[in-house]
Amino acid sequence: MFSIKKLFGKDEKFYDLLEASAEETLTSTKLLSSYLQTCRSTNSSSHHDEIVETRRKDKGINRQINEELCKTFITPIEREDIDALAHALYRIPKMVEKLVQRLSIYPGRLPVAGFQGQAALLENASTTVVSMVKQLRKGARLSFIREENERLQQIEGEADKLMLDLLRDLYEGPYDAKETMILQELFELAEKAVDRCRDAGSIVFQITLKYS
Repeated sequence: MFSIKKLFGKDEKFYDLLEASAEETLTSTKLLSSYLQTCRSTNSSSHHDEIVETRRKDKGINRQINEELCKTFITPIEREDIDALAHALYRIPKMVEKLVQRLSIYPGRLPVAGFQGQAALLENASTTVVSMVKQLRKGARLSFIREENERLQQIEGEADKLMLDLLRDLYEGPYDAKETMILQELFELAEKAVDRCRDAGSIVFQITLKYS
């Protein structure tokens, strides 16, 4: 176990900001699931707008972290670790927004169930990331963080397997060449979002190792 004071000192502003960023990533993944339920209806635009707003909020949090790093002369850990985690968290809602933007302009046949399966894994991964980030404030136990990190690796493996299954169905399905090419790219974007969660979890694990 490592101390809060060892990690960020008495000032908990970095904990507040990192936890807020992690929560925005979870919000974006939940909104993705809601969007996929209505993506072919008139209600989809509201979910799309909410996803864009979530990414903007997270960008603002990321900017605050950078500003606080500039104003803080002494940090108990390398400031690069703080910056790396903040950047990794921001990349998750950014990837979700990119996926939804592409889905919103795609006019062809859409295998919604496949995307919903990917979104469920993504939500599980982002939930795990939130749990890991919140443990930093409490004094992260290496055993707990290791288990959560292994869970992320397992989810990422399930996402890879699902991706192969979706591609197999895509190649053997009724889609023409253009639809196949576009849908493959969209499936890959969803899978990359899970990878971004894995990356964020790995950074938390590395920080925990350093201060254990």
